[in-house]
Amino acid sequence: MNDTGRVSRAVGIYGDMLYRISIVLLKNHADSEDAVQETFIKYMLKSPDFSSENHEKAWLITVCTNNCRDILRKRSRTAEDSEEILRNIAVDEESHEILEALFALPDKFRIVMMLHYVEGYKVNEIAKIIGKTSSAVKMRLSKGRTLLRGLYGKEYL
Repeated sequence: MNDTGRVSRAVGIYGDMLYRISIVLLKNHADSEDAVQETFIKYMLKSPDFSSENHEKAWLITVCTNNCRDILRKRSRTAEDSEEILRNIAVDEESHEILEALFALPDKFRIVMMLHYVEGYKVNEIAKIIGKTSSAVKMRLSKGRTLLRGLYGKEYL
């Protein structure tokens, strides 16, 4: 498969997932699109070889989250109309409320909660992706659940 076909396949398989991760981290549509686009540009330029689809997926998530962190470092924090963002990605009112609470979490908790509960990654997989120990990921999940319960007021996790 040529590079164009390889990238097109990866965009089709992983594009939506990377966008969801980016929107949770960045809370901004334009920046999220930029982060995902930059991820696939790096994918195309580096043409890494992967031992499995999980390895490819983990690489893309790692690159995308790093791009998001770079964007957060570069931009000044401006208030975004979070209601508009939530309306576009929330399926129903309950999802809207949960996403609003998730957006309120600090980044280090938000990303592990997103990867674990939305994308279905196991603790050890998240640890590899974010470069932390499994113990640190477990602590962030626990603290994130506690914070989310406090913000949302219900115990769903």
